[in-house]
Parts: sequence; C-alpha cells; structure tokens
Amino acid sequence: MKRLAFSFAIVVAGTPAMAQSAHVYTSADYDRASSQLAPSLAGLVVGGSVTANWLPDGRFWYRNTTANGAEQVLVDPATKSRTICDATRSNCPGVPADTTTPSGGRGGRAGGAGRGSGPGNAALSPDGTRAAFIKDWNLWVRDVATGREKQLTTDGAKDFGYATDNAGWAGSDRAILLWSPDSKKIATSQQDERHVGDMYLVETKAGHPNLKEWKYPLPGDSVVAMLQRVIIEVDAGRVIRLKQPPDFHRSTIGDNITMADYNWSPDGSRLAFVSTSRDHKQAIFKVADATTGDVRTVFEETAPTHFESRTGWRMLWATNEIVWYSQRDDWGQLYLYDLNTGQLKNRITSGQGPVTQIARLDEKTRVVWYAANGRENGQDPYFAHFYRIGLDGKGPQVSLTPDNGDHAVQLSPNGRYLVDTYSTADVPPAVTLRDADGTMVMPLEKADVSRLFATGWKPPIQIKAKAADGTTDLYGMMFVPRHLEPGKKYPIINNAYPGPQSGSVGARAFAMARGDKQALAELGFVVVSLDGRGTPGRSKSFHDAYYGRMGRDNTVPDQVAAMKDLAKQYPYIDIDKAAMWGHSGGGFITADALFRFPDFFKVGIAESGNHDQRVYEDDWGERYQGLLEKTPDGKDSYDIEANQTFAKDLKGHLLLAHGTMDNNVPPYNTLLVAEALIKANKDFDLLMLPNQPHGYGNMSNYMMRRRWDYFVKWLAAGVPPTEYEIKTITRPVP
Repeated sequence: MKRLAFSFAIVVAGTPAMAQSAHVYTSADYDRASSQLAPSLAGLVVGGSVTANWLPDGRFWYRNTTANGAEQVLVDPATKSRTICDATRSNCPGVPADTTTPSGGRGGRAGGAGRGSGPGNAALSPDGTRAAFIKDWNLWVRDVATGREKQLTTDGAKDFGYATDNAGWAGSDRAILLWSPDSKKIATSQQDERHVGDMYLVETKAGHPNLKEWKYPLPGDSVVAMLQRVIIEVDAGRVIRLKQPPDFHRSTIGDNITMADYNWSPDGSRLAFVSTSRDHKQAIFKVADATTGDVRTVFEETAPTHFESRTGWRMLWATNEIVWYSQRDDWGQLYLYDLNTGQLKNRITSGQGPVTQIARLDEKTRVVWYAANGRENGQDPYFAHFYRIGLDGKGPQVSLTPDNGDHAVQLSPNGRYLVDTYSTADVPPAVTLRDADGTMVMPLEKADVSRLFATGWKPPIQIKAKAADGTTDLYGMMFVPRHLEPGKKYPIINNAYPGPQSGSVGARAFAMARGDKQALAELGFVVVSLDGRGTPGRSKSFHDAYYGRMGRDNTVPDQVAAMKDLAKQYPYIDIDKAAMWGHSGGGFITADALFRFPDFFKVGIAESGNHDQRVYEDDWGERYQGLLEKTPDGKDSYDIEANQTFAKDLKGHLLLAHGTMDNNVPPYNTLLVAEALIKANKDFDLLMLPNQPHGYGNMSNYMMRRRWDYFVKWLAAGVPPTEYEIKTITRPVP
C-alpha cells in the first residue's frame, strides 16, 4: 500500500486597513453582478439558430424557436421559398411529425479505462450489427440483434489493455477504435503503461480516506505511454500487429490519441495512419497492409518547434492522394500528396490567414470546402470564414461567407447550397442561405435580442492593442460597468490564458455571458481578455512566440504592454491598479505575472495553475516546452520556467486556489508555489477546495464569490458583503 503525507500551510492575509471613505459593497451590488451571469440571462435571446435537415429533393427543414413557441420551417432553395409547416405537416411532405430531435447525426470516438464498459461506451460498427467494447482490458464485440458476446483479444492486462483511453489526465471507459467500412475489421492499439509512473490523489471524508491511483507520465520520464498498433479481424478473432516499433501516445491534432489519425481504405485492405514523435516535432505518414501488418512509410514532416494539424488530414483512396495540413510557410495551408510516391503534387490553399477546418472534400468534383481565419480585409483576424477551391490549387479561392462576423456553415449533400450562421460579440446571430459561389439566396433567421437589451445588457467592447514588440496587433474584448461614471478611474483586471493550445478570448461569436467577466465589471472594474503571442489562430511564428520559454515569456509581457496601450486609448482605465486572474494555464501565468512583474500587478488570483510542467502530463510540456534536458548546474531546462523558482519576488496580493481531486493539473503544482512562498516568508492566500476536480464542480460559485471579494478588497479597497451567495437573478438588475 502506498502512503501519502500531506502538509497544508495556509497563510491568510488580514483584513486591509480601510479608509473611512472606502466603499462598502452591499448584497444589491453583488446582485447586480450576478444578473450578468449566464443563468440569469438564460432565455433572453430567442431564435437565430438553424439545424438543416436535408431532404432527397434538395429541400430542407428545421425547427425554429420564436417568442410565441416553436415552429417547423420548410425551405426550397430552388424557388427561394420559406414555408411554416402546420401541425399535421400536410402541406410539407417529407417533414417528420416528431422533430424534437433533428435527424441524422454521427457518433463520436470511443475510449476506455480498461476495466470494463457499459452499453453506452461501445463503438457501433458501420452496418449497425455489432458493437465493440472493453471488458477486463480486452476487446469484445456484441451482436446487436442477439446480445451474444465474443472476446476478440486475450492478452490484455492491467495497464496493457486494448483500445484504452487512460494516459495522463484523460480517462474513460469508452473504446478508442476505428471500424473498417465493411464492418469486418477494427483498427486500435494495445496501450502499454505497465512501467509508467503513478499519480495519486486522496479523497477527503470522515474515516479512512480514499486513494486514487493511476498512470500519469511526466516530462523527462524514461518510460511513457506507448502504443502497439493492431488490426483485428472480427470474424476470425485474429489480431495482426503492425510491423513497426511502438508509437508514442501522441497525435497530430491534440494532447491525446485520436482516431482522426487513422483512415481505412474503402475495401478495408489498407490502413493509413500517422506516427508522431515524443516531442511532436516529427509526423510520419504510413500505410499498413491489413492482412500482413506490413507498414510502408509514405513521407514525413519535421518542424523546428512542434508539428500540429489544426484540420487533420484526408485520404482520396480512389486517386491515391492525401490532403495534408502544414504550417511550413508560416500559415496553416492544405497540400496534396501522392500516396504511392510520397511526393508533393501541389499546394491547394495559399495566402495569409490559417486554414482551420476542412468542411467537405468532394472526390468526384475535386473540390474542397474549408474554413480559414484572417482572410477578409478589415475584419477581426480570428473570425472564421468559409471558402472553396479545387484540389489543384489553380482556381480562385471562392469566398462563401463574406459578411462581417464569425461563421459556421452547413453544406447541402449535393454541395449546391450552404446554411451560414454568423455573428460578432455585439451583433446577434443571423442565418442565411447561400449558393455554391457564396451568392445570397435568401435570409432565414435572425436572433431576437430585444428582451436582452431591455434589461440594460451591453456587449463587450472589441479591442486592439500593441504587443510587447511595439508592432504586433493583439485583439480581444473589454468589459466595463454598464454605467460608467464620468471622470472616474477604474482598476483593470486581465483575465488571461497563455495558450499555447488556445487563447484568452475564446469564441468571437455572440454570447450573452462570457464567464463572470461582465459580472466583475459591474463591481467597478474594467476587465480585459487579449490573445497574446503564443496562442493559435494566426501565423505559426505568432503561435511559436514563446516556444521553449513557457515561464519566462508566456504572453505576460504582451499582456502588460497591451494593458498600458489600452490605458492610453481609454482614459477611464487606472493602470496603476492592475490585476490578473486565470484558471489552469491562466492560473500559471497569473502567479508568474505577480512574480516577474511585481511592480505592475498589484493583485492576482491563480486558480488550478500548472505552475511547474514537471508536475503536469508529459504530452503538454514536451510539446510546447521541448524535451526536458539536464543542465550543467545540475538542474534541468524546466527549472527556470517553474513559478516557485521566482516566488520570492512577490510584492502584491496573491490568492492561490486548487481542487484537491484535480486529475488534470494535480494540486501539487500549487502546493509547490505555496511552499516556496512560505520559505520566502511571503504573505499570500491559499484556498484548497476539498474533493473538487479541475473545474471545481459544485464549489464553482463559491470560488467565484471569493474571487469577487478578493478584487473588491485588495484592488478596489472596498468592503465586500459578508458571505454573499451567488444566485440566479430572474429579472436582471438594471
């Protein structure tokens, strides 16, 4: 039995000495803030959403929500007609009577923790006759009609199971696998974690605590999770191991393995897949013979920092071609490769702005529909727009969604039409029907926001400011009190996320609430979120801005420069009262900001921060920081990036928070910083949330209220109401 000893040191700062003129916040003030949270605003935006259900004759129907209830709408693109269906659908042949759940839909991937799985965790075959699932680390299939079960593998064992999904912080009982199109074969892997290091968490309760123990590889570990790729012939129960060394638990798309990195040939005779190196710098495209297990390397791509595919790749088996994504020219583009020779045939897309999604690939017409950012002049470079181009890359890039805003589309099966939904932070969603050239056919819907605006709601301000280099433009959103007092200065709070896998702002589309940013603003603050260098969505060089310098230059210099620039643009910002807060990666850089810029940031709240990548899963740190290397001084390359190394430089007020059952970012990250602060004799605040995961679960509102209190107390020099309880305000406070 493994034993753990925890020593919690909590240093609680005293109540600030308030001047007699200090503002005493009331419950009504906090009610006003609560009224700007999503639960209080729910139902105030009506309509503006279309889920197209296409009919064989080219028409489509959708369910629309209005202020008076729901209605069924039938659209005929050919005649540009929009008909509201009656209750019996007598005037709308083809529209089903029960439309509570839209037709169509596709199942997602499946994964497995290894011990076992219920019916909902099984992966259904394409013909719907069999379902694959995990039982005691082995793979089984169940006949859907009879319920009869058959065991496919026999050598699965604890931490060496088939189709499992339990490396690092991810874990589930779903089976990660890919059926062949003919439902006769399964592609998956046997994941070897037998000698991987363990992670431990202890659940708090009366009596003996519960110990959670699982495999969690860390940067620098000599042994990490490895994949032995296999193909299983279901009828014969034959397991064919691909003839290659085990692959690292890596993918071209994200932190975890994904079946998007596999692709079966139509007849099930071949399997295409990609092997990714441990440091993510190399991606090798391969094809396996499904009968013999022989593997042929087609081509490989190497990046100086890390290789990733924002779109994934696609196969054209009929013509032996591959549509491949690469950032080799500093922008994410699509390229066409020859499957037989591994040679590049031609570049498909070009121009500034990264391709971010392959919406559709038509092999017969040799046309690809795709999304890209930053290709429409004068618009926010993060707005997604859709385009069409031939696979030869010679024709013009046809812009399909020119309207200003962030777009999402639904393509008709015949490729002749698309339903386009778009919006901005301050313009509610509108839905239009366009043809294959992007020409407007007809408007469909527009969200009704009259009830929302009647409450006094205001959208965030879209902002632009300079980065630390003085030339790069950064984009974001700013939230201010709905009632700005003339001549008053407001402290500024930066809610930041450094990336590298995502940014601070999130979606650019219309939203009633974005966390508690507007709620915080209502308490007398200016709240900003900016996507600094090091985040995705723009160029490769922008994304790689702090590669290998995750602690020394993780967007904080950009945030400081941008905040100062904003203070020049908006005179009501009090730049001498600057604060930061963030969660996870945002918690990491918040503590970093307080330590490395102690004279600028006066207050910080670091929630669930991955303060030291040596205590976070291997795949993330090694992908963005590089492999851990020992240095001549006996330390390692990660040491200088760890927050506890600089904790002694704290001057301002810092609140550290973490859930004690956080299986994503283990709480030891925060305790290392707390220990360093104590050793440096620094005052700080520590809040450990018992038994809570990474997102704090049912204690989220408590954490939110403590966050409000902390900024009110230390940044605004105010007095918060005692133990306010965040609640849903049925009528938002004006």
